Amino acid sequence: MSVRNYKMLAKTFKGLEQVLAEELTGLGANDIQIERRAVSFKGDQSLLYRANLCLRTASRVLVEIYKTERRKSASNRDRSQKPEEWLYEEVKKINWDRYMSEDTTFAIDATVYSETFRNSRFVTYRVKDAIADWWVEKRGKRPNVKVTDPDLYINVHIAEETLTVCLDSSGESLHKRGYRVATTEAPINEVLAAGMLLIAGWRGQSDFYDPMCGSGTIPIEAALIARNIAPGIFRKSFGFEKWPDFDAELWSDIYNDDSQEREFTHKIYGSDASYYAIQQATKNVKSAGVARDVELRQIRMEELKPSAISAQHPAMVMINPPYGERLASNKDMEELYGKIGSALKHQFTGATAWIISSNAEAMKCIGLKPAKKIRLLNGELDCQFNKYELFAGSRRQKNDGMME
Repeated sequence: MSVRNYKMLAKTFKGLEQVLAEELTGLGANDIQIERRAVSFKGDQSLLYRANLCLRTASRVLVEIYKTERRKSASNRDRSQKPEEWLYEEVKKINWDRYMSEDTTFAIDATVYSETFRNSRFVTYRVKDAIADWWVEKRGKRPNVKVTDPDLYINVHIAEETLTVCLDSSGESLHKRGYRVATTEAPINEVLAAGMLLIAGWRGQSDFYDPMCGSGTIPIEAALIARNIAPGIFRKSFGFEKWPDFDAELWSDIYNDDSQEREFTHKIYGSDASYYAIQQATKNVKSAGVARDVELRQIRMEELKPSAISAQHPAMVMINPPYGERLASNKDMEELYGKIGSALKHQFTGATAWIISSNAEAMKCIGLKPAKKIRLLNGELDCQFNKYELFAGSRRQKNDGMME
């Protein structure tokens, strides 16, 4: 791949687009545009590598290699073509030996939002046939498809009649940081956890509490942000490392550059009522190398006695409680959320709390008025991500005090 200025697309979750755009701005990206669950941008090879290594809220970084629109570019012949024939011919127009060889294994991921092309699996087959036939005609040899761990990941996106072909520079999804060695039931996605922390304004400026930490994802991501450690540092590999133009020296310089890391003078506390969860979290915290910053403890939230929280040290609390999607009755959930609200009000006075849940009815049982509400997706679940200001007395008393 000889192109030095890439047009790229970083994919993310619904609700995290603005945070991702801010991350890209910090990395020096150009022409940043927010799109549907994604952010497009431009940059050089160095930015491509750094985006994969450093972006906390991106799930993949795609490099666009071909884009066309059937309606605008269609001649009379094109209009008489069946859509699948048009797709096949367009993919064959790509000069594939710029990106792979006949010995390169490849996999195709197709995403389709179209009345013309309705079957993403059929799109995958036609693109595969076009690439294979291109190589047979040029070299007399057909490259092999490999579903797991191929040399080249190809992403095909069709929106109505617009075709975009990209190379996936990430390989495996970027949420697979590499530090998770143990898990509990339904752990929160690492990209979502990092996005929540960045939305909340977490940069390591105070103590941090996660009283329902599960396998430790939120405390670990909080520690990585606090010290500004790149989230991709633990991964074994990225897709771009198998590309023809891979610059090993440039990548080594970027990977080994720790000049942006910073000191963290506070503490991150993770706790859970489950002994098993704390055992799993301990393994992950050690794997991520953040044991010096994260203190874990098995204890119920209502039994926690946080260190002194004051206006000078307004700690942050973040909770991903059970949603009741898989277990427990509504009554159980309402009781649990009521206990969360009571613990926040009486034990975390002076802190700022953030809670994510898809259970809107249970969220009402917290008994605190949200200062901010944000809509996020956790997997397929539509969630509320609420901010609570945990000051002493009533909201009115706080406002009166601020006016004096």
